[in-house]
Amino acid sequence: MKLLLDTHTFLWAVAAPRKMSARAATALRNRSNELHLSAASVWEMAIKRSLGKLETDIPLGDLIAQAREKIQLRLLDMTTAHAVSVEALPFHHKDPFDRLLIAQALWEEMTIVGADARFDSYGVKRVW
Repeated sequence: MKLLLDTHTFLWAVAAPRKMSARAATALRNRSNELHLSAASVWEMAIKRSLGKLETDIPLGDLIAQAREKIQLRLLDMTTAHAVSVEALPFHHKDPFDRLLIAQALWEEMTIVGADARFDSYGVKRVW
């Protein structure tokens, strides 16, 4: 299964795994699943770090590099098709980063790993 980690899921997976649900943690440990982090999440974290709203022990690039090795994380680039498909999404969720994750999950037929139940309104598969 192709799993798209929500931003908070990525941060918890690498720094605070106890915050994840048992079901999400099991999905991340299952080596038959592909774990993906969207460039949208990287962008969101970079913005929050630059505003002082997110602190990490190491620079963001190093954190992602470590996660790529530790949990076999793959990076998912944003495409024009992903961005354009956001236009058709209803406004159940207003966060632009989450809306892009939803569009990517639908477009790429991925399951989102995250706690935000508002994702369910879009018919996207979600594990938590």
